[in-house]
Amino acid sequence: MNSSISSTLKLTVLAAVISGCTMMPKYQQPVSPVAAAWPTGTVYPAPAAAGATAAADIAWRDYFADERLKKLITLALANNRDLRVAALNIDKARAQYRIERAAQLPSVAAGASQSAQRTADKMSAGGQGAVNRQYGVNLGVAAWEVDLFGRVRSLSEAALQTYLGTEEARTSVQMSLVAEVANAYLTLMADQERLLLARQTLASQQRSLALSESRVKAGAAAGLDLYQARTTVETARADAAAYTAQVAQGQNALTLLAGAAVPAELLPNAGLADVTALTAVSAGLPSDLLYRRPDVLAAERTLQASNANIGAARAAFFPRITLTGQAGTASSSLSGLFDGGSGVWSFAPSISLPIFDSGANRANLEVAKVNRDIGVAQYEKTIQTAFREVADALAQRGTVDERLNAQRQLVEASDKSYRIYEARYKNGADTFQNALIAQRALYAAQQGLISVRLAEQTSRVTLYKVLGGGWRAGDGVAVAVATQG
Repeated sequence: MNSSISSTLKLTVLAAVISGCTMMPKYQQPVSPVAAAWPTGTVYPAPAAAGATAAADIAWRDYFADERLKKLITLALANNRDLRVAALNIDKARAQYRIERAAQLPSVAAGASQSAQRTADKMSAGGQGAVNRQYGVNLGVAAWEVDLFGRVRSLSEAALQTYLGTEEARTSVQMSLVAEVANAYLTLMADQERLLLARQTLASQQRSLALSESRVKAGAAAGLDLYQARTTVETARADAAAYTAQVAQGQNALTLLAGAAVPAELLPNAGLADVTALTAVSAGLPSDLLYRRPDVLAAERTLQASNANIGAARAAFFPRITLTGQAGTASSSLSGLFDGGSGVWSFAPSISLPIFDSGANRANLEVAKVNRDIGVAQYEKTIQTAFREVADALAQRGTVDERLNAQRQLVEASDKSYRIYEARYKNGADTFQNALIAQRALYAAQQGLISVRLAEQTSRVTLYKVLGGGWRAGDGVAVAVATQG
């Protein structure tokens, strides 16, 4: 029996050694379909100084200075459902990879059996039925494919690349989540400023209405001034109501991103003008982007999985050999199972050679090649999209400072103009219409300043994200993604 088991194991090991080849085509990374440098010109900012830190190397805890925002991001990373699904997809892909990898090794199982059979009285020689029993113990190898042409290895490689791709996808989701939380937080700040400005404007217009009423009663102004003043009051009242709703909606957006109720102490309590300037980041070179952005890496993993599937499709044209064997002992009595001469064994190799399959194997190979070509196109499109996102973010950063300075000057000029017209109206030297026009211009300029301040801050966050930042916590403690059991 021992020699039989030894022979079976030797054949198994020999088959494993033989199955080392694969028919996967050699993977070659596609040539980058974008320029070797970012766009330049007056629209784009000057290149960062030598030695500037790349975005991917700046942890989000170091990039954002607001402590409330940091705690909010931590809350989102622990509870956001999109990130949770991405983490669960990693677990799923990991398990699938283990399944495919396990197919490369034989499955060995131990078994024990007993059978009993009674012979009828009339059929026995002595006229009395007998009971025959048989016991057996065996160690067997289930039908295992000898992977001579790498079909199983190719499938395992495809599963591995898919698994690695899900890890990159999860990182990409985290980067997007960090940026979304930051932008939602900044937007809520802006809406709170707009609401405060609308309420201040409403109070100012109510004072103007009271002044107009007194002037009309005194005969110093026409009734038209009174109606114009009322229109400005109602306009300001409507704006205040609208911005109140926007603030509530902004809080709801933060709650959705955080995946849990947001404590009041984590909501912003300052304006955009008080936000600490975010860390400047270096754009580096487009080639750096190919190795740092997880969505690009995930697209390449998908391409590599498609490449491996070609190997499996090619191997289907060749014979498939499977081995089944077992060795053990058998006896008619339980006590005699391990006596001399009780050993039994079986060995059943089989081979399957495709002869006629109506072109199914050829079609499967064609599908695998087309999927590889699709993967190449998707990989190149991902790179092109990433290049455009960075170029757009750089264009925004290159012009937003000038917009901000111009808007500040506009607010200052509008404020002076309004004060002059208001004083002239109070002194009876000008019409209320001119003062009203100046006040509306000031209000619009102030609202515009809030919008440009928001654009300046979000442009920094966007550039940080598209350059690959936001996946590192930076405090030495891994952020745990909660999963439901």
